Amino acid sequence: MGRKERDLKEKELRRGDIIDAAERVFFSKGYENTSMDEVAKEAEFSKRTVYLYFNSKEQIYYKIMIRGYRLLIDMLEADFREKTPQNAAEELRCIFFCFFRFSQEHAPYFKAIMEYEAKASDQCVGIEITSIDECYQLGEQIFGYLSRALQRGVEEGNLRKGLDSEKAALVLWACTMGVFNTREKKSEYLKNYHGISPDDFVTEAFDMMMRLITGIGEAKNEREENS
Repeated sequence: MGRKERDLKEKELRRGDIIDAAERVFFSKGYENTSMDEVAKEAEFSKRTVYLYFNSKEQIYYKIMIRGYRLLIDMLEADFREKTPQNAAEELRCIFFCFFRFSQEHAPYFKAIMEYEAKASDQCVGIEITSIDECYQLGEQIFGYLSRALQRGVEEGNLRKGLDSEKAALVLWACTMGVFNTREKKSEYLKNYHGISPDDFVTEAFDMMMRLITGIGEAKNEREENS
């Protein structure tokens, strides 16, 4: 290995060390409550050194979100290999509950992605365009799983006639994120005022979304009207 290759490898190792340190501090104290001084201290580098690798705290946070997206994609791919969905309904269930498991087992990454999803585009000022593009591409890769599963359902004839798979995927993604957010932040409300456990709420939400896109409720009404 030449000098140039060694320098590049050392640079990547340092970047990784800084991201690892930032994760520990962000996940324990919260992103908003963490300073670059604390990140530098945790990484055992000077603040000046940290700024040689990352131009802002936001830039590091994007790298952490990218890690979260990649982890979620790995989980989805592993679930598909293990379960091999036989139809669109099974595929959608696999995707939904993989998302849910990710939100529980890797809650800090899930929170980072949730905050990114809610961030306005004008709040990305100062972030390297490569990081923004990578977040976007990974998000689109995950979105693609939903869109393809829905298109598969249309082709199988199991989903509502005329369903636009891409638009439906956008709505399902937004609804799914909302369901998980409600489960996390309103768990006591769900139990005390609606008599439903947070996990049952998630399951019923999925079943309801499936009924809406398959048109099961609509078909039932038509049968009742014709009887």
